[in-house]
Amino acid sequence: MFCADEQSDVPIDLGRWQSLALAVLRDEGVRGLAELSILFVAEDEMAQLNQDYMGKDGPTDVLAFPIDASDVTQVVAPSGATRGPDRAPVDPGDLPLLLGDVVVCPSVAAQQAPTHAGTLDDELALLVVHGILHVLGRDHAEPAEADEMRARERALLEAHHWGGPAPAGFRQEQE
Repeated sequence: MFCADEQSDVPIDLGRWQSLALAVLRDEGVRGLAELSILFVAEDEMAQLNQDYMGKDGPTDVLAFPIDASDVTQVVAPSGATRGPDRAPVDPGDLPLLLGDVVVCPSVAAQQAPTHAGTLDDELALLVVHGILHVLGRDHAEPAEADEMRARERALLEAHHWGGPAPAGFRQEQE
């Protein structure tokens, strides 16, 4: 698990969001070696990512970039590495599963929190969970998928963010 704060608009407690992410991954059945990055970025960087990868203008709250590890068919050793007679071939099953990246824009989260999740803290938690679920293959393009994803987000937030039922001000609309 890699977390980085690459913005200065909103103070971020990386350890807190890393702990939430690890709990979500465990609850979603991710076991063994797996890699996930959570990056907190400024609006200009998020706007560029949104344009480059989604074809949309302006910053958004969260983007997820899943990596399909099952399509990895070749292991490339770092330059200069050699395999001698005393080394077994690399077993792809021993390599970490590369889940992907979740990119969150805290300043966009702060702007939408009052009309979305209620508080900035709840909004950031929702975006981290939402992004991870996307990386793990969940979507909300169809109404049934959206209902299922919202229900899973709420369950994960109740288990690992609030420690109980969602607060009264929590709203969970999706785009």
